[in-house]
Amino acid sequence: MIDREVKKGELRSFLSSATIAKLGKDEYVSMEVLDKLCSYFGVSLEEIVEHIPDKEE
Repeated sequence: MIDREVKKGELRSFLSSATIAKLGKDEYVSMEVLDKLCSYFGVSLEEIVEHIPDKEE
């Protein structure tokens, strides 16, 4: 979203304020939300999600 300079107001047309807040805090969001974002931006899931493995202790 940052790369595309998307304003929060644009996302409010299809996401709740609570969900937008979660995205801003890097908190859990459902696959349904990720699907909505992919559809809105016209991208695949791989383009908006990055897997970062847990550090092994």
